[in-house]
Amino acid sequence: MATLKETKARIASVRSTLKITSAMKLVASAKLRKAQQAAESCRAYEEELAAILNAISLAGGAVPQPVLDEDAPAPKVAVVALSSNSSLCGGFNNNVIKKARAVVDEIGAGSVELYAIGRKIADAFAKTGLKSVRDYTELSAHPSYAEASALADELVKGYSEGRFSKVVLVWNHFFSASTQKPEVETYLPFEKQAQGDRSVEDLLADYLIEPGLKELYSELLPKTLRLRIYSLLLDSAAAEHAARTLAMQTATDNGNEILEQLTLEYNKGRQAKITAEILDLAGGQQD
Repeated sequence: MATLKETKARIASVRSTLKITSAMKLVASAKLRKAQQAAESCRAYEEELAAILNAISLAGGAVPQPVLDEDAPAPKVAVVALSSNSSLCGGFNNNVIKKARAVVDEIGAGSVELYAIGRKIADAFAKTGLKSVRDYTELSAHPSYAEASALADELVKGYSEGRFSKVVLVWNHFFSASTQKPEVETYLPFEKQAQGDRSVEDLLADYLIEPGLKELYSELLPKTLRLRIYSLLLDSAAAEHAARTLAMQTATDNGNEILEQLTLEYNKGRQAKITAEILDLAGGQQD
């Protein structure tokens, strides 16, 4: 059984830890509100732009897919995977790493070109021998539209030139402050989505298209793809802060429970010690 001195030291240690977890929770919560607002604002614009592009595609505005050179090396699949640079965010990183590994295993590591955005996922794949094209640590920490656009242009160029047969995105999607789940999406080739029973005329009724469908499609496609990468960076950042807020809240709750148990243990031990001293005094008086 621990001595009173040891129990008191543990209480002090738990209290010190609680100060840290409480502070981290407040910081993560403040960052979450800002990241959530940015992600939701960008998502609304990105989804509307994608809807316009999809309507034009359904109307026949899509340009032909690039024709691959038969003599060129077999194209690879570009996998863009997003994680955080730091830990203490629950299962946020483990979940997306597990999902990304499943995608890579299905394709075959030898046929994958990895774009790991975030130190955690880059380190996880480096241990298996699959290294990221370059270091995207800063992009994960501070999402930038300029850098996201440069990455999107590189992916589009690789696909257009036949180096990539496909581009896949893997990230943690922010559903709510308590729910973040890894998602997988085909970035390229851009695939048009059917809109139920709505006709093409209905889809285009709200738009004035000039000069033509194909010209507008060619103009909107790169803009949509750039915005999609940026939107995912913001979405992943919001999910990270939400996961860290929840993890720190859980850690604080657990710490408070441990503190209550240790305090009760200390009080019982102190009471037992006082009782023993009283009994010794009473026994001495009788003698």
